[in-house]
Parts: sequence; structure tokens; C-alpha cells
Amino acid sequence: MSEIIGFDGPIYMTYPTKAIAPVLLEDYRKVQTEFRGDTNFFTSANIKACMKKVIAVNLHETIQVDRELSIRAFYAGHVLGAAMFEIRVGHQSILYTGDYNMTPDRHLGAARVLPGLRPDCLISESTYATTIRDSKRARERDFLRKVHDRVMAGGKVLIPVFALGRAQEMCILLESYWERMDLKIPIYFSQGLAERANQYYRLFINWTNEKIKRTFVERNMFDFKHIKPLDKGYEDMPGAMVLFSTPGMLHGGQSLKVFRKWCHDPRNMIIMPGYCVAGTVGAKVIRGMKKIEIEGKMHDINLAVEYMLFSPHADAKGIMQEFHVPVLMPANGESVVIPGIATLEVDVPHDIVQRCIDLDPAPSKKACPFSACLIMDKQNGLEVISCEAAANKLQMGLHTITLSQLIKSRNPLDWRALSEALTIHDSNLQHKQDGIELFHGEICVLPVKGDENQVELIWDECREAWQSVIMQTIQETLSKQPLGIT
Repeated sequence: MSEIIGFDGPIYMTYPTKAIAPVLLEDYRKVQTEFRGDTNFFTSANIKACMKKVIAVNLHETIQVDRELSIRAFYAGHVLGAAMFEIRVGHQSILYTGDYNMTPDRHLGAARVLPGLRPDCLISESTYATTIRDSKRARERDFLRKVHDRVMAGGKVLIPVFALGRAQEMCILLESYWERMDLKIPIYFSQGLAERANQYYRLFINWTNEKIKRTFVERNMFDFKHIKPLDKGYEDMPGAMVLFSTPGMLHGGQSLKVFRKWCHDPRNMIIMPGYCVAGTVGAKVIRGMKKIEIEGKMHDINLAVEYMLFSPHADAKGIMQEFHVPVLMPANGESVVIPGIATLEVDVPHDIVQRCIDLDPAPSKKACPFSACLIMDKQNGLEVISCEAAANKLQMGLHTITLSQLIKSRNPLDWRALSEALTIHDSNLQHKQDGIELFHGEICVLPVKGDENQVELIWDECREAWQSVIMQTIQETLSKQPLGIT
């Protein structure tokens, strides 16, 4: 798709996905163009051009995409190479899961993220979001019993699978059972894509579960003893056999070809282990249709049909157990509002920070009152500027509220002593004939005309926090006679 729409950015994949993706894409291209005759489809050259854009990532590796955006991959447990991605911008994060599985199986571990990870938003797959599936062990026992009974009666069992994931899981299950029961009935899997997928599992053994990794030195679990590649014409041989064949929905390829040959015989069986899209032959088989048209010819469906979900998706219980975030379930076409805390990161000029510190009589190393203007324009984006600069930009005057308080003493005020006392708050204060100015005139102590025993304290609104501090200093400087305040 990247080549069709002209996407020119980076594409991030895990290392196994990067290795397997071109094989899967080429196989898909062949099915669509050679089997279905689709002429408006991507080409092999498109696949090669797409893969040149791919950047491989390790699990838990933080990739800084740009100055603000970072991504991090986590193990998804769905198929080889499957990953969930945390996408983070500033203090906000989204976890996008794609397909994932919370239950460890015979060849992969369970999906996992770092302990304590709490995304602001979780975008999860929902294949089984409203379903709690039955016991995995009971399902496996039922599967083995039905396969065993069918082949012992001389029938053939077709298991359509996707090349990655369920094919390996069910192969390991049957391989172990055949070994335990010492069965000699042949098991085959399609040559080509499924065989190459097994090779990738051998190559990326570190992505499998702990049991397979522990026994890897002694025996590679994917070097099957009882399961062999299907050679041409083997499906026509008489007698019982089991065949794993791709694709999983019977929409073309080897599995559909074999199904057409085996569907008429009631001794045979097909086991559908996963979801099938509506309209595919697989979906029609699951619905129990007894006559199905395949490539223009009607076929009688006489073989036994079993629908047994071996799907590597989290169910409702698995989705809820890992992430403690609010759950929203919009219906098709419905809009929902996702609540969140809006946070922005901006650079604050040093002079504004210093100004805020100066306005606080007792500034803390952790925090102090902050006052400034936040503006956004096309050239500079989001920017923090002073109130004076904002007024200039808007070509407006800056208005200030001034407050005052009268202080009365029984004795005349010693202005020199008061000036010296106030220097502890502002060493650059100015003692003038008509009073004392602190902080460039933002606080003034002035005499009251006609009453030398009374002074007026005047302060700008921005210095409100300083009023009580200056007041206390004045009181301490005045005579010890009780003060009268009006």
C-alpha cells in the first residue's frame, strides 16, 4: 500500500516481521494475480521498494522518530514477530496492540508490556472482545480425539491454516501426540510458504516460549519427526492422512485445491481452526452449506466439518486483565469522546522565570507562582512571552491595579531607619524626598501630607504576596508604641 499511495516515510517492524513480510506479501500477490486474475494489484517491484523503507526495531527499544514522537515495541504473542507499539508524545501515550494473545501456547509466550505501563489511550483488537472462550486444554483434547478417530477409520483430515501461528501451534500439538501414541499415519504440510515459515521459527527461536528455548540445544521443536512436506500428488494417495494446508479461509491456493478433491467423501473431515471472512469458501463450510460453488462448479459437501477455534487472539478476559484504562465500545458510525489530561511542553525564557521568582517572597526550588502569556502564531508556533510583550504585540496598553494601606504610629517615622530595614528585600531601593520605592516602583512607602505620624503603603497587584512582608518590616521599624491601622 505504501507504494500505491506514494508514502515516503519510514516503516517500523520487528526483525522477524521484516524477514517474513516480503515472503507473505509475494505469496499474497501471487494468489490475487495468478489465481484470481486481479490486474490492478501491487507488483514484486513495489514489495522491494516498500521493504527498503523498513527500519527494524528490538523489543523494548525506544525509537525517537522526531523531537517529540517516540515509539516502543512490546511482545504481542500472536505470531512470530507480532508486536504492540507504545506511541508517546510528551507526557501522553497510546498503546496500539494490533492482534495479541494473553494466553501462552505451545510455541509462543503471552503478550507482555513493562510492569506499571498505563497508557492514556489503548487501541485494542476486538476479535473476541465480547467472548470468554472455553478451556484451551479441553479444546486440544477434543481436537486430538477427533483427528485420531477419523484417521483410525481410514479418513483424511484437512486443516486449513495460515502460514504463521496456528500452523506451528497445531503441528507441535499433533507431533507430540503422534510421538506419545506411536502412530504411523502420515502428516503433511503444504510446501512453500508454511515450510519457509517454519524455517523462520528456527531462525528466531528467541521469540518462542521458554520451554522451546530451554530445549533448543537438545532438539529444535520445529524439526518435526512425524510431519513431512507434501509432495505433488500425495493428496491423491489412498489411505488415511492429515494435511495442514494454506490458506486458512479456503479462498484459493493448496487448501482449496485439496478441499475440492476430498469434500465428496464422508470418511474425510475438515477442521476449521480460525475465523473466516464472510463470502469465502471457509465461511460457507462453517455455516454448514451442503452445496458450494467453487470456480463455477457446484460441489457436494459430504465430509465432516468441525469448527474449533485455535485463534491466537485475546478474549474479553485477556483484554481486561492487563490494562487498567476506561473501556469505550462505540458501535459502527458512532462517535465517542475520550477524556484526557491536556499537557503541553514549551520553552519558557529565563527572564520570565526569574521575574516569577522575584515576585515570590519565599520562592521554592520545586515551584513558584507563574504568570505569563501563552500565544500561538504561524511563524513561531506555541510561545511563552511576558505580559508587556503580549500587550505590545496586540498594540494595547497594559493596565495595572494598585492597592494601598495607611499605617499610623504614635511617634514620627524615622525614614532613614526604615530605608535601611527595607534593603533586606530590595538592595536597589531608592530613598527619595517623597518616600521609598522598592522593585522599580512596584511597592512604595509614602508620607501622608499633614500627618508625620502616618505613612501609606502602596503596591501593584503583581506584588500582592509582598504586602504582608513589607508591612511586617515597617511595623518592626516603627516605635514600640501600638500601631493603629486603618
